This record gives sequence, structure tokens and C-alpha cells, in this order.
Amino acid sequence: MRTESVSVSYGASPVVHDASIELLPAGVTALIGPNGSGKSTLLRGICRLAHTTGQVTLDGEDSAALSPRAFAKRLTILAQQRPTPGGLTVTEVVELGRHPHRKRFSRTDQACRDAVERAIGLTGLQELRHRPVAELSGGQLQRVWLATCLAQETDVLLLDEPTTFLDLKHQMSLLDLIRDLADTHGLTIGVVLHDLEQAADIADRVILVSEGRINAAGTPTEVMTAERLSATFGVDIQVAPLPFGGIAVRAQRAGRRSTSRIEELAEPVLLSA
Repeated sequence: MRTESVSVSYGASPVVHDASIELLPAGVTALIGPNGSGKSTLLRGICRLAHTTGQVTLDGEDSAALSPRAFAKRLTILAQQRPTPGGLTVTEVVELGRHPHRKRFSRTDQACRDAVERAIGLTGLQELRHRPVAELSGGQLQRVWLATCLAQETDVLLLDEPTTFLDLKHQMSLLDLIRDLADTHGLTIGVVLHDLEQAADIADRVILVSEGRINAAGTPTEVMTAERLSATFGVDIQVAPLPFGGIAVRAQRAGRRSTSRIEELAEPVLLSA
């Protein structure tokens, strides 16, 4: 998936300016940047959820030429906020992801049932499948919505802050699943992440967004330098490679002694992205 000179606005207010990006096929691309930088808005523009100019292509095909149903068979998004549908079970919500594949008034077929079963299995929802979604925790509900996206069976999956509401164990499980969806199932994934170390660990490619513009794009090591991150986030940030892969990222508090020791830099830190 590629964008060419995409700009996104709400009303008369432009939020994203002239963004040209590429999501790696069968790979994970992480979008990072400060709050309000335009990451989520860019995803919404790609998904036709906001006024957009420029071009979005899917496998070289202009997405503007696709019908809504055809577009929904190619690309889906797990947005930050979704309403909780009342009166539905987990399985019934996951089945909503099959809507683009159904003909009007058609019954649920075997392909639908198989896709729903795979999605529930991948997201570890087997024991919750008959529970009303209104009874679920925020983290459980997040997994239900991810399963709904997976049941849609698109080639491109966009995730907007998917680890929100998840405890550390389920964050790690979800990140492992995202990596597996790219490596094993060949999905093209774009994900907005708050945690810079998670972004460096999971992504093949990182896109740094600042003030509505693409600041940098490349491998995590190329993009996530101390100088660039410090300038973008407005705080003193130290970066160092970890012995077993990944990058340690640490924000220096005002008045604290500077350090470059790897064992200290390896402390986990959450930065708003």
C-alpha cells in the first residue's frame, strides 16, 4: 500500500500535509510521533474516513476506483474508539467483519464460519465466544475488535494504537500476533504505537510523523536516532542498541545526570507517540 502526496483535513483545517508513504508488503510499518502530529488522521484518510486529496494505491491500483465493498475486502482498520454494540455476543460481533463478503439477505456460509473461527482462535477468544460484549473489559473488547478485522480477511491491516487498554502480558501477546500476521500470513500492516521501544522491536520500517508531515522513514535504527527523537518530542532522549536486538529509548528528566550505560538505557519507557 502506498500514498502519494496525501493531505487530510477536517473541514477547512488541514491536519496532514503531502504525505507519501509505503507500507511494506508482508511486513510491519510503525507510525510514531507526538500527540496531535497526524498519525491517526493519516490512517483515517487512507481509509476514506476523512476528506483526503492525493492518491492511495493498493497493489498499484488507485483505491479511488474501488467500490466501498471492494475497498473493504482489501483494507481494514482497527480504530482507537469503537462503540460497544449492545446485546451481541463475541462471536456475533466478530461475524460483523464478514459484511463485505456477504450478499444481501444471504445466510452465513462455511467460508464465513471458518474465517470467524480463525479470527477467534488467533486472538485467544475461544473461552469468551458466547459472552455478551457488554460484559467484557476494555482489553478483552480490544481483542474482539481485532478479531473482527481479521475476520474481514483483508491484505492490508491498519491498527491505531492497538495496545490501548491492554496489560503488559496482553500487549506482548498482541505484538507477537501482529508480527506473526505479517511473517506467517503475509499481511501488510501499518500500526500507530505509543511505545517507541515496542515500535523499534516489532517494525520492519518506521515512519516518524511531526506536525502533520513525514519527518523520516526507514528502518528503526535509521529513523530512531537520539538527535531526531529529541528534536521531534521536545525532550532529551537517549538511544542505544540492546544486546539481543531492538533499541533502548530513554527520556532524560530535567536536572537528572546524563548516562549512556546500556544497562540503564534498557529500562522500559513509555513516550507518547
